Amino acid sequence: MEVINTSGRRKTSVARAYITKGKGNIEVNGKDYKVYFSTPTLQYYVTQALNIAKVNGEYDIKANVKGGGITGQAQAIRLAIAKALVEINEEYKKDLRAEGLMTRDPRMVERKKFGQKKARRRFQFSKR
Repeated sequence: MEVINTSGRRKTSVARAYITKGKGNIEVNGKDYKVYFSTPTLQYYVTQALNIAKVNGEYDIKANVKGGGITGQAQAIRLAIAKALVEINEEYKKDLRAEGLMTRDPRMVERKKFGQKKARRRFQFSKR
């Protein structure tokens, strides 16, 4: 099996995942994923697609991720891994789609408008 290369995005995070046959090592930006993502929730996001497809421990994953925060990065990696698993075997797609892992989340931060404090928050109004 050759290297399978896919990408995933979430908010402003972009992840590229390189998947090969192996022993289940997951590396994010040159570090083990448990070191890079310290909380169990984020570690769960990274391995979620592998657990659903029941292939945990069969593939080595190297992921490069940049932009955004750590939650967006973990979810971008999740999407990249899910897309790669479908590329390996089409039968995984049904289960992954049922869990909502095959859809890119389109929600982005709304831009700040001029004359306002934030996107929707106005400056305080004083009547007198």
